[in-house]
Amino acid sequence: MGANDLNMTSDPARPRPPARRWSPFNSIKFFVFCHSLLQLAQLLVSGYMKSSISTIERRYGLSSQKSGLLASFNEVGNTVLIVFVSFLGSRVHRPRFIGGGALLACLASLLIALPHFLGGPYDYTDRIRSSRDNSSGLCQSESSLGASPSNQTCSQQEGGTHRGVYPVLLLGQLLLGIGAVPIQPFGISYIDDYASKKNSPLYLGILLAVTTIGPAFGFISGSLMLRIYVDFDKLSKEQMELEHSDLRWVGAWWLGFLLAAGLLFLAALPYLFFPRNMPKETRQQAAADQPAPETSLLHFLKSFPHIALRTLRSPVYLLVVLAQVNLAALLAGLATFMAKFIERQFSQTVSFSTMMIGGVCIPLAVLGTVLGGVLMRRLNISVSGASKLCTGAILLCLFSSTPLLFMGCSTQKVAGVFPHSSSALSCSAACGCPQEAFNPVCGSDGVEFRSPCHAGCIAMETDTNNKTTSYTGCACVSGLGSASPGTCGSGCSNLLVPFVTLLGVTSFIASFSQTPSYIMILRTVSAEDKSLAVGVQYMLFRVLAFMPGPVLYGTIIDTTCIVWGRKCGKNTSCNYYNLDHFRQRFLGLQVVFVCGGLLCFLLTVVVLRRRAGHQELPPPPVGSKVGYELVRASSEETEPHAIKS
Repeated sequence: MGANDLNMTSDPARPRPPARRWSPFNSIKFFVFCHSLLQLAQLLVSGYMKSSISTIERRYGLSSQKSGLLASFNEVGNTVLIVFVSFLGSRVHRPRFIGGGALLACLASLLIALPHFLGGPYDYTDRIRSSRDNSSGLCQSESSLGASPSNQTCSQQEGGTHRGVYPVLLLGQLLLGIGAVPIQPFGISYIDDYASKKNSPLYLGILLAVTTIGPAFGFISGSLMLRIYVDFDKLSKEQMELEHSDLRWVGAWWLGFLLAAGLLFLAALPYLFFPRNMPKETRQQAAADQPAPETSLLHFLKSFPHIALRTLRSPVYLLVVLAQVNLAALLAGLATFMAKFIERQFSQTVSFSTMMIGGVCIPLAVLGTVLGGVLMRRLNISVSGASKLCTGAILLCLFSSTPLLFMGCSTQKVAGVFPHSSSALSCSAACGCPQEAFNPVCGSDGVEFRSPCHAGCIAMETDTNNKTTSYTGCACVSGLGSASPGTCGSGCSNLLVPFVTLLGVTSFIASFSQTPSYIMILRTVSAEDKSLAVGVQYMLFRVLAFMPGPVLYGTIIDTTCIVWGRKCGKNTSCNYYNLDHFRQRFLGLQVVFVCGGLLCFLLTVVVLRRRAGHQELPPPPVGSKVGYELVRASSEETEPHAIKS
């Protein structure tokens, strides 16, 4: 009978039992492939939001402070739930939790794009008023203007749907942060549990690489989407009047969220089929590994504050984390608003500015992170050496970032706006120009005006496509008396290449400190506290850097606004900034954070030196020079352990 069974199982006519035993969902390599795609999609959403935040700000009339809060709001849900994720660990079906989080992030992306479909077409200032009011934007006598129906128009524009846009966007960001909570922690722990010890670093390295390039793809895709007009699905080509260079241009910000939602949905599906427990890559590892002791949620919540406080009592750990918090706050603010800074300071389009961040700065930062890790491995740098490496990198970063403060120009001359003037332009006083008008034109004399009406223009010329090419008969323009559509620009476009080059070099140098600082944290705490120490580190990142950073930068930017946009009697986004103040305060805050990080790393070097000076070596065995060298080497390896009070 046993022989018959053996014959039946080896019979080529019955291949089904072996086929059923093999499945790609039992392969950790396939899990790594799926998780790489999911992390790429999830981080693409995060990078895309930052790339399109200034466009959303312009579309819905938000201040930079509000847009900064919107950019950081996904960290709220993430911070609240990350502690529970560190407790759950292997107690739950991790692949299904990851898939559920991805599906929630998919719904959040759709929710963020929803306001575009619920609202009407984008109405920039020249289109707020109807044909009965000064729709042409030209100078007309007040007597020739009919009664203004702006109240009716405002009631249509500021309906319930438009007022509810900001809460919907905040809710979408909140759900996006909650959905991202289980993706990385559960994915990394699942891979580490079932991969071989030999392959685990390779798999985690792949995930780290995807983690770094995901935001870059988000910025690049944002650059591509923002070249498309926001209402291309609602208007015909003839109705799209704005050009990319127009300060009122709004790109198709919502399109990227739909694309990301589709990618997240597809990437989430495989996780519904992965098992809770997967066969390990090597049997020896399966026999050697012991399950971690189970603890209750109540015990975990009670022990967490004690472990966190014990970890924070380590001076080296605390100083390194504070240094990283400074650099993280710097990164959070620059990633959110640097594209806007380049757009305004160097008179570039939104899509081009976004491409500079995603195509230059982020790749150089990734390269610096990788080379920092290679340097640590090749030179076998100790914790003391890592602290010096971080200090040197941040010191060089300070030297490379300081010149950025002086690379820029003042705001172009705008009649009645800059230099500041409280009196109205007498040459256009009789034109009845609406206070809300914003359609910049550049006079032939090099002076910019807020609109053709403010320039006193009485006629315009168009091309064969009915696009305005110039305005004529402009009473406020000296010389030829003509003006061209669009801003005159700051005149700093020649400084763009040096600025972006120096910014990229600064990103490259600063990222050198990332890997050494992580190694310092892992070697500073005791082995049993490592997991929670990393959790505390990321929680401090979110509470002290990722959440307040963009809001702080946005608030600083708002203080440099000299003319706010107006729509229906309310302030919207800023029309004109004092570019000198913008540059000095925005980049000055960057220098402050760099100095904060440098101070913390310098104090770390001092603490490690004092610890090494007070540490006594145990006496070696008599007559054993080798024993002395071993003890000395051991003391160098254990020097960063936490001091417990």
